[in-house]
Amino acid sequence: MNTTTASITITALPGIPLIQSGDDLAQIILEALARANLALQDGDALVITSKIISKAEGRLVDLETVAPGERARELADATRKDPRIVELVLQESRMISRQSPGVLVTQHRLGFISANAGIDQSNVDGSEHMVLLLPLDPDASAARIRARLRELTGAEVGIVVSDSHGRPFRMGNVGTAIGVAGMPALLDLRGKPDLFGRELKISIQGYADLVASAANLLTGEADEGRPVVLVRGLQFTAQDGRASDLVRSPEQDLYR
Repeated sequence: MNTTTASITITALPGIPLIQSGDDLAQIILEALARANLALQDGDALVITSKIISKAEGRLVDLETVAPGERARELADATRKDPRIVELVLQESRMISRQSPGVLVTQHRLGFISANAGIDQSNVDGSEHMVLLLPLDPDASAARIRARLRELTGAEVGIVVSDSHGRPFRMGNVGTAIGVAGMPALLDLRGKPDLFGRELKISIQGYADLVASAANLLTGEADEGRPVVLVRGLQFTAQDGRASDLVRSPEQDLYR
């Protein structure tokens, strides 16, 4: 019997301002840590919502500048959606997964399945005609923020870029990792013993997704204004995990 106490702490950083294009997110995060009387330590993980990264990277699109094509207009009629948004969804997607009135689920160009290719109008200034796309390369975004934080503090931390996704056969959104740097995306537990000494044969954890979903309890999805969460106490080995590691290959996907 293991009698060792295990714990992690999850802290939403206070006072993150509304992010503008070109903002230095690493500096903003350090200022928020200082307000909370915290300093980064080796082995910490920061979960950063994709929305503020997209804003910092200038991924806002004015719908008045979007000209929907024929396919977008047809799909908009079938789904009862704004054809300009549908045009952007098509540009951001590899394929349509499911569609029905009010619903458009796609395989995003980054590989995962999400509604509307992750395009969002919530918590976006001028949202009647402005939409926010996901970062172009969330793994690269995570790596840049990690490198900048290391430059400013010397600390070796993990970064997870999170987004909220629904799931087939399950109600409700959960936090999902769409970008990872400095920590594993997956943890392969195969070969380890269970409580009775049996060797695990198929156990692989979606580690970055677990971290993202834990942080999502604090970030929320409405007016919480808590887009950065510090997770302390995780036991991970620094490595070059990538969110693409979490995408199941087509030959292994029985539902695609």
